[in-house]
Amino acid sequence: MRDLPRHPFDDDKLKEECGVFGVTGVSDAASIVALGMHALQHRGQEAGGVITHHPASGFHSTHRFGLVRDNFTEASVIDALPGQIGIGHVRYSTSGSKGATAIRDVQPFFGEFAMGGCALAHNGNLTNADALRRELIERGSIFQSSSDSECIIHLMARSIQRNIPERMKDALRRVEGAFSVVAMTRTKLIGVRDALGVRPLVIGRLGEGWVLSSETCALDIIGADFLREVEPGEMVVISDGTLESYRPFEPKRPRFCIFEHVYFSRPDSILGGRSVYETRRAIGVELAREAPVEADLVCPVPDSGTPAAIGFSQESGIPYAMGIIRNQYMGRTFIEPSEQIRNMGVRLKLNVNRALIRGKRVVLVDDSVVRGTTSQKIREMILDAGAAEVHFRIASPPTMWPCFYGVDTPEREKLLAARMSEEEMRDHLKVTSLRFISLDGLYRAVGETRGRNNAAPQYCDACFSGDYPVRPSDMVETGRIRLKEPA
Repeated sequence: MRDLPRHPFDDDKLKEECGVFGVTGVSDAASIVALGMHALQHRGQEAGGVITHHPASGFHSTHRFGLVRDNFTEASVIDALPGQIGIGHVRYSTSGSKGATAIRDVQPFFGEFAMGGCALAHNGNLTNADALRRELIERGSIFQSSSDSECIIHLMARSIQRNIPERMKDALRRVEGAFSVVAMTRTKLIGVRDALGVRPLVIGRLGEGWVLSSETCALDIIGADFLREVEPGEMVVISDGTLESYRPFEPKRPRFCIFEHVYFSRPDSILGGRSVYETRRAIGVELAREAPVEADLVCPVPDSGTPAAIGFSQESGIPYAMGIIRNQYMGRTFIEPSEQIRNMGVRLKLNVNRALIRGKRVVLVDDSVVRGTTSQKIREMILDAGAAEVHFRIASPPTMWPCFYGVDTPEREKLLAARMSEEEMRDHLKVTSLRFISLDGLYRAVGETRGRNNAAPQYCDACFSGDYPVRPSDMVETGRIRLKEPA
């Protein structure tokens, strides 16, 4: 595949691996899947794929690089994907090759078994995929991709169970890490989450049909009703208009990814019965309580900082203003033709409202600081526009540890907070003040108390705390990460 140049603004943000979507019992499933994928585009923008099944002509598939709107909107593409059952996947690579993805890495994956075909789409990351791949190759498996998700297909192929759901249970009992899987056979739609429920997956109804999706926002776009989440450790099998639930894994205390609330999920989605927008607004409220400041304006770094900035403004009484304007037509694959253009960096995507900012003490609210490069450039833009002071308030705790459960995170030594204290980061970024919400404050914002009654945290917060709920076996055994010593 051709390289997809990443804009500097995007490259300094954590990236979710992908989004999954499936539907059964509807006419023209491919159209519904394409709409669902479009709603989940924020979860993966490198590539997408759709697989459907028609009783008369079998399985049909299309895998393309780029955005859903550019690949799955033409009638000729949808017409080539007939059937009443289908699944789709939008991809941002965390495993496999980076920046030079091959078409064979684009999901959904497909396997033909003795009892029929099965297509599979996976959101998450398998932390023992390297070990599984070596074992499977030694036993004769021939891999077609560099993706960890393909291990599931090969493990299913080696199972002795007599139907595909049972083979999938066998396979998923062997894997470690995080997975929300949507799969399909000729007649069944299957959804499953790992026992910790790290990544999201929800169930909806569309008339007489059924829908599985990474987020509820994709149900809204197709007019489906949200029923419930697939629970941690649950497998649902939908066939002949009915849903059956199974519990194939040993029960564990759920550890849903708390960063889904902070950044990954769309603000119009519902997670754990909570509005993502309202949770992000509550984060801003907590941040204003923990880190008050005297200032003239509260401005979000668009778009993900907006709800938290609103909450900060409401709690602090400092007026909210759109001090930074985002160019909505600036795509991820913008061609940067010259060094001069590249040096413009963030200015291609964000522009300061100079008339508003000049002479003001400005509080900038952003969702996170990763490498710090974007924060530096935004600070320069604000000061160039004549701001008197620049105060950064960050709607997440310092990101100090890489994620191994489906998020593209830099190596630990490239994370600013892993190398510097908060005071050192303030000096490095050259801002008037810098404060992050505390981890306890973040838990309060999502309606929980961290480690209540000496219990384990209710969320996976490993990127902030270094407390990995699943040992990242491949990374530890190869020396690519040293885990935090137990307290």
